[in-house]
Amino acid sequence: MTSPERTERLVLPGVLTAAQARQTVAGIAAQQRDDGAIPWFRGHHLDPWDHVEAAMALDAAGEHARAEAAYRWLADHQLPDGSWYAAYADGDAARPTDRTRESNFCAYPVVGVWHHYLATGDDAFLDRMWPTVVAAVEFVLRLQQPGGQIGWKRDADGTVCTDALLTGSSSVYQALRCALALAAHREEPQPDWELAAGWLGHAVRRHPERFLDKSRYSMDWYYPVLAGALRGEAARERIEEGWDRFVVPGLGCRCVVPNPWVTGGESAELALALWAAGESDHALDVLTWMQHLRADDGMYWTGYVFEDEAVWPVERTTWTAGALLLGVAALGGDEATVQVFGGDALPGGLDPDCC
Repeated sequence: MTSPERTERLVLPGVLTAAQARQTVAGIAAQQRDDGAIPWFRGHHLDPWDHVEAAMALDAAGEHARAEAAYRWLADHQLPDGSWYAAYADGDAARPTDRTRESNFCAYPVVGVWHHYLATGDDAFLDRMWPTVVAAVEFVLRLQQPGGQIGWKRDADGTVCTDALLTGSSSVYQALRCALALAAHREEPQPDWELAAGWLGHAVRRHPERFLDKSRYSMDWYYPVLAGALRGEAARERIEEGWDRFVVPGLGCRCVVPNPWVTGGESAELALALWAAGESDHALDVLTWMQHLRADDGMYWTGYVFEDEAVWPVERTTWTAGALLLGVAALGGDEATVQVFGGDALPGGLDPDCC
């Protein structure tokens, strides 16, 4: 059962009532397999990043056993090199459908592990997951390039794609900071991780030329803020710079310009980024706007093509609902979510001698 105390932190006027929060949490839980896997929805695929996003939302709702099962699935099915495949049919580990191993997909479980510990204080859980964390971080850092950016992926044949994505590298930066926090808690210093995090954060902040140009995508706009690489005035300036391009007042955040398509996942993540930048009022606005995507079962449609007044695609994903719950949890002061996305207590790595 979802803890009433936890559910109260998922109540946000204009966004979620207590009953609506319970319904959304139940909607995510209903898609979870008995082995802990959380696909986008039953019959679709699981990818490790979105699996973790949904697990974090379950923790924010007090569903700690379900979240732990999700992390146990990751530990049980980690590949020998520390990675996970990019997609598994219906969350079935025996049926990978994309054998690419993407760096940000393989890093994000570390964020979830730290979030779960902050939510539960379960040191035994950290002991069990520590080898998984170490292996995942080492896999990702083998893809780090000389400029600090993280190569996008390792293909199925082992070939490394050295091109770097700003969104993906920003997400990896958040994961490395969580890994350093976890290591510090265990009193197991990781100086190589500190150096890597420092170089990566610097690349995200100061060297856009080191990343593929994906500036049409809203995630490249807000993710350096969401992941903690930009804070303070720099974060606010970045948000202001892209606001008119990506935000459709009353509807939410576009996925990509100029397409007339707002998406729930990007809208909820933008709200988290706004909250992290100290713009809670704007964060609340965005979460309120995206309620037109809420379905009768408490889940959220992936997106809406506003020129056609049509929901598209016709799917309701666990990660869209999960991102909404995490945005609400941050605004509601949920401690674990605040620490992971606020980032004030996360180590930043060692600043490089550059620029």
